[in-house]
Amino acid sequence: MSQIHSDDGRAEQTEVRCVLMRGGTSKALFFHEADVPPPGPARDRLLKRAMGTPDVLQIDGMGGSRLVTSKVAIIRRSERADADVDYTFAQVDVDRDLVGYDANCGNISSAVAPFAIDEGLVAVTEPVTTVRIHNTNTGTLLVSRVQVQGGKARVLGDCAIAGVPGTGAEILMDYTDTIGAKTGRLLATGSVVDTLTLRDGRRIDVSVVDAATPCVFIAAASLGLTGSELPPAISADRALIETIGEIQGRAGAQIGLYKSWDQMHLPGLPLAVIVAPPADYADVNQAPVAAGDCDLRARLVFLGQCHDSMAGTGSMCTAAASRIPGTLVHQAIGERSAGTSTLRIGHPLGVMEVKVVARAGATPAQTAFEALGLTRTARRLMAGTVCVPVE
Repeated sequence: MSQIHSDDGRAEQTEVRCVLMRGGTSKALFFHEADVPPPGPARDRLLKRAMGTPDVLQIDGMGGSRLVTSKVAIIRRSERADADVDYTFAQVDVDRDLVGYDANCGNISSAVAPFAIDEGLVAVTEPVTTVRIHNTNTGTLLVSRVQVQGGKARVLGDCAIAGVPGTGAEILMDYTDTIGAKTGRLLATGSVVDTLTLRDGRRIDVSVVDAATPCVFIAAASLGLTGSELPPAISADRALIETIGEIQGRAGAQIGLYKSWDQMHLPGLPLAVIVAPPADYADVNQAPVAAGDCDLRARLVFLGQCHDSMAGTGSMCTAAASRIPGTLVHQAIGERSAGTSTLRIGHPLGVMEVKVVARAGATPAQTAFEALGLTRTARRLMAGTVCVPVE
């Protein structure tokens, strides 16, 4: 870090080296761990100030006033024998003075290997470099396969993903080693379906699954929804958001993340995923999505807002849940889709395909996965320094 001084010699701002990267349908500031303070209040202040948090517009920072553009990745060479780099993810809230480290972000994970390659943190082989990523938030290992040319991660290609204009070089992300990422169990409660009783007496069936990140799955109909609602409508319905928050809190307490349901904290695990069987709907750009083009419809809610598309880790957990007999996700997709090697998730920006190959166990909880992954693209957008005012 370097400092910018005023005319009288006082340091007014600190410059911190960073790279702005898009990973999948999210964006983040990428830092070398050596360039930021150690974990604690000083690091949190730096990240919040760099993003411009708390402020709904994040006008005095690099954030884009949306949760998907208010993210941070902190990278270093790993000392583990089974990993090449360590990656810490931070979710910086927008209008609240908060930073969360409890979970990983699948979309940002897809940019970790390209960053590590371009920054010289890993050995490069062409045409494909495999990078083993230790996610410190969950303690899990991810494997990323990146196309390389001239010693750098390729950018151009013919891979298209819903929610990102154009095409890019394909990045293959393997999440097979992330089962039980937070709780140590695929079925976090031990059951395929649990019934939660809310404060108002309503009883809501849920499935709580932990793969890549723990998620609580809720049938759209049980919330009075069709499953085709879009983020603005869901986020604006505060009664609905409060109900979903209570469901998250109660599920989180049940699996040991909180002492009581009303003590849920950032980033609000388990993530809430509203699921419904396939049906025709229009995405946020008013483009039609046909029922035959997806295996289920899904809307993900975290931090009191509906995700603009679908979280990468959320998609992994949804895919895993779809192969566990009896879960609400399995019920939504039906038997036909359950026998395929991909899950097509209809989300607010279109349809994403997830690779999932499962092997049945003696019980649903013993379902094993031979493949669990997704295809993403990533791109380095800007490199330089971010200026943070001195306290």
